[in-house]
Amino acid sequence: MSTYSRSLTDRSLPLLAQGYAWLPHRMRRSPAHVVRTRLMGRPALTVRGPDAVRFFYDERNVRRHDAIPGPVLGTLFGHGAVHTLDGPVHRVRKELFLPLLDPASIAGLVEHVTDAWDDTVPAWERRDRVVLFDEAGVVLTRGVCRWAGIPLDDADAQPFARDLIAMVDGFAALGPRHWRARRARGRQEERLGRLIEDVRAGTVTAPADSVLDRVARHRDADGRRLDTRTAAVELLNVVRPTVAVGWFVAFAAHALHHRPENRRLLRSGDMAHVAAFVHEVRRFYPFAPFLGGRAARDLTWRGEHVEEGGLVLLDVFGQNHDDELWGDPYAFRPRRFLEHPVERDELIPQGGGDPRTGHRCPGEGMTIGLLEALSVRLADLEYRVPEQDLRIPLSRVPTRPRSGFVVTGVRVPARRPAGAR
Repeated sequence: MSTYSRSLTDRSLPLLAQGYAWLPHRMRRSPAHVVRTRLMGRPALTVRGPDAVRFFYDERNVRRHDAIPGPVLGTLFGHGAVHTLDGPVHRVRKELFLPLLDPASIAGLVEHVTDAWDDTVPAWERRDRVVLFDEAGVVLTRGVCRWAGIPLDDADAQPFARDLIAMVDGFAALGPRHWRARRARGRQEERLGRLIEDVRAGTVTAPADSVLDRVARHRDADGRRLDTRTAAVELLNVVRPTVAVGWFVAFAAHALHHRPENRRLLRSGDMAHVAAFVHEVRRFYPFAPFLGGRAARDLTWRGEHVEEGGLVLLDVFGQNHDDELWGDPYAFRPRRFLEHPVERDELIPQGGGDPRTGHRCPGEGMTIGLLEALSVRLADLEYRVPEQDLRIPLSRVPTRPRSGFVVTGVRVPARRPAGAR
């Protein structure tokens, strides 16, 4: 390691304190959108922009093996997950998830989730208050389990949703949130591991070609079936990100409350406007602050260097709010996506690159499909928004409206929403 690398001041504590704002703040000082720093004791190269996305997702430059910190593996992804693999081993494991890209698969998930929404929402009329973030998590859990072939009793839906939300909520936290996430992952890996074993033993029948069936049967590059724990990890890596769409549902409600003119556009049934609204929710609101990997070799990017094994960070939040790409990036303006088509390596709320071969989330299409359908339903729903704390703190990762977005006086429309999937 060079003397310069050793002299860099470690910025781990400022990152924890500043959250989403930490990396964009440092990037603003660099016209080239590249900064060298130090995190967790390692030199780090931070990059931004479409060219940087292509640089970051080139496996000759950046690897994922041993790149994800243990606390994130122990909460969000799970040990041995596809996110930690590279090369042929990654591509074979990724085949398990490629059916998620199929339009028929996306439509099936959206149908199950919207059915769960339509079955659940009438009960909200009888309640004094509804916390939308919490309820969306339960709806998404019910829907994705039906679609994935995972047995789920009604009494288990809320505890399972609570654990799935905790895994996401605690991955970047210290203290109680983090330990709550670890305990939730341990419970659900154990439970789903037993389910996998029962499917393999024939005591539980998984629906043919369901996610549960595919995970139980999958063989890795070495020709072996996944061990029980890894199989449970990968099953959670389908279910957990689906339930994480609840963050975007709360953000969509937040956008409709503060910019009510979008409610009329969503109710119009014009899917171009619906898609534009969803893309803007995913661009505007914070979810992933950045993505990380390790330098596969000594790297140079726009004159800045990082040694092999150093960290490479892609500034996701900063790129989605880059004035050079978006113009007035801190204005919520869905029309920008009617004026300019979505470019793969410009809009990166769930990563960049090719989801079929690289590390971009294969479930991105599902996120978009679900958010389109649920945003239309939200726009059609009648409710009041009482006084509450709707601030979205950038120091908290992942963040959300502090109140969870509380609604009262819910009234369900008599008709199915126009344009709903």
